[in-house]
Amino acid sequence: MVIVAACVLLNEARELLIAKRPPGRPLAGLWEFPGGKVEQGEEPEEALIRELKEELGIEIAKADLEPLTFASHAYPDFHLLMPLYRCSRWRGTLVALEGQELRWVRPEELAGVEMPPADEPLKTALRQWL
Repeated sequence: MVIVAACVLLNEARELLIAKRPPGRPLAGLWEFPGGKVEQGEEPEEALIRELKEELGIEIAKADLEPLTFASHAYPDFHLLMPLYRCSRWRGTLVALEGQELRWVRPEELAGVEMPPADEPLKTALRQWL
């Protein structure tokens, strides 16, 4: 089982940030919520704070991460468990530090965005919750 923590970053316009997986990576070209793999001995919130700093150059306080939901999906090679958090407060300016394309979208726009299979069920839920 692989645990990946992800975040719905919300801006003042109530849009959420999605990132396009760059070429050469698994599921390249699909859009996803920022985040990354939880390392051994790491809490999901700590992993998310670390990953968002590495990927986007922003700093988030643990207290600003609100648990939202989770996804559980069986890929051919592994099972993914993905806790999803919501955050609308961070320090710094968002920068695509890993060559990924970034895009702000409204929750209802997610229906037209191609995402990894584990993220697909979250599209409907996010439209209801945000």
